[in-house]
Amino acid sequence: MKATVLKHLVALAICLAGAAPSVAQLEREGYQVFIERCGVCHAVRGTAAYGILGPDLTHLMSRRYIGAGTLPNTVGNLGGWIADAQAQKPGCFMPTMDLSGPELQAVLAYLQTLR
Repeated sequence: MKATVLKHLVALAICLAGAAPSVAQLEREGYQVFIERCGVCHAVRGTAAYGILGPDLTHLMSRRYIGAGTLPNTVGNLGGWIADAQAQKPGCFMPTMDLSGPELQAVLAYLQTLR
């Protein structure tokens, strides 16, 4: 019986080792992508993001709306805005970001920490 339980625990550990990244790891990856790709325009106090062209995102998740009041501040709307703000609000100053799916998910994980 103990051998069976141990065998299943080892199998579980192997599966988990190849599983999706933890939330903390995703947030760290998102921070790096944000600093490299978004921090040129946006500021987040206490970080290396010190841009002045876009809004300060220090307390982004405490806001009710994004896009100058265009959309409710939900993760889905935020993801759509980051991926293609022009589709949401034609003529806005935010450029279309060329992020991969994993990069976008990581940035969203990081942005959700900005309360």
